[in-house]
Amino acid sequence: MSEIDDARVRTVHEGTATAGPVLYWMNRDQRLEDNWALLYAQQRALVSGQPLVIAACADPARFSSNERQMSFMLAGLIHLQKKADTYGIPTYVFPGDTVKRIVQTVRHFAAGTVVTDFSPLRKDRENLARVAEHISIPVYEVDAHNIVPCRTASDKREYGAYTIRPRINRQLGRFLTEFPPLRPHPHRLSETLTAPSAAIVPQTISPLPSGSEAAMAVMQRFMSSGLTRYFEHRNNPVVDAQSGLSPYLHFGQLAAQRVALEAQRVGDRDIKPLEAFLEQLIVRRELSDNFCLHTPEYDSFEGFPSWAQASHLEHRGDPRSYLYSPQQFETADTHDPLWNAAQSLLVSSGRMHGYMRMYWAKKILEWSATPEQALVVAIDLNDRFALDGNDSNGYTGIAWSIGGVHDRPWFERDIFGKVRYMSESGCRRKFDVKAYIASAAVDTAGVA
Repeated sequence: MSEIDDARVRTVHEGTATAGPVLYWMNRDQRLEDNWALLYAQQRALVSGQPLVIAACADPARFSSNERQMSFMLAGLIHLQKKADTYGIPTYVFPGDTVKRIVQTVRHFAAGTVVTDFSPLRKDRENLARVAEHISIPVYEVDAHNIVPCRTASDKREYGAYTIRPRINRQLGRFLTEFPPLRPHPHRLSETLTAPSAAIVPQTISPLPSGSEAAMAVMQRFMSSGLTRYFEHRNNPVVDAQSGLSPYLHFGQLAAQRVALEAQRVGDRDIKPLEAFLEQLIVRRELSDNFCLHTPEYDSFEGFPSWAQASHLEHRGDPRSYLYSPQQFETADTHDPLWNAAQSLLVSSGRMHGYMRMYWAKKILEWSATPEQALVVAIDLNDRFALDGNDSNGYTGIAWSIGGVHDRPWFERDIFGKVRYMSESGCRRKFDVKAYIASAAVDTAGVA
């Protein structure tokens, strides 16, 4: 296993190794190239002279009724299946319950080893534990999502970017390396082994081109025309200066490590945009995984830092000038045209600029009866409508906005207590609010 750093690999279940195919349970990282988990699975298969099989699950329980996410994922997996055939690696996409399907596949193929990719999210970790309970063979987890493996970067919940940044930077030289290639696999399954793979077709049209090739095209466009503007305009939702890579990174159709390597290659002459972009791509992304891994209650009030919990409790009875129901939030029926524009874009297109998502979540806090209710509403809307929802970045960003996670106490004020406040007037100082609202209206009408 010399091509893959051992720090990326965790033994989930010792089990008893047997002769049989290596099954790669493709979960969070849905790509063939630049995938440490798949590379590790192939190395084990090559050493043992066994076939390699990929299994992925289209489990509605993962998507919070987010049809655009399911459609985007399935479209990408359809492309992946066809390409995997050229490598001699059969790929199966199963509907329904993830645990049941993976266990069935292990038994159907008499697999000798299972390899899967790392996820810090509660449902994924529960599924992994349940699979390990139902099979007797070794199970390995490989962090193919982070550049510095999450468990290696830190073994505890970090206070913020300022504490995890030096830990990551010290280890980037070790882990930010070029990937070895995936090889055509020489060991094929017996003709008598067939699996009842479902012919799954997306029920709706994917909102964006999906798959690794589409992801690479978006990355190249950003590198050629967007990276130089990133430092100056990344917080301006009127200017198209963000990468647009979030959904591709979320589904693992593109490796963050590949993006970082490419950014270093093209951005070395203009250091400020490069540093600002890598801060978000590496430090902030990996901080989100750290938070979710080491905070079981990452999507609840109990996940907030103690100072924020205490501050919210002190201001629980503060009067609210506006109170909106979950339905009013969903339909963008508030008094604030700026917030309504952001919410309408989220529902119609599945996207929201990062700066606006902070404002959006903080206003949900301001217009809800309690921070607990605000958290439920924000997570529900983000997970049901955002193309990059159901993600550690989303849970952490909402926890930052509503609960002060990875932030510090600020000047005390009504409702927010010591949690950082954001206002529409502050947005006006940052960007052209009228232009954003007008643009959102055009985009929303176009989608409709």
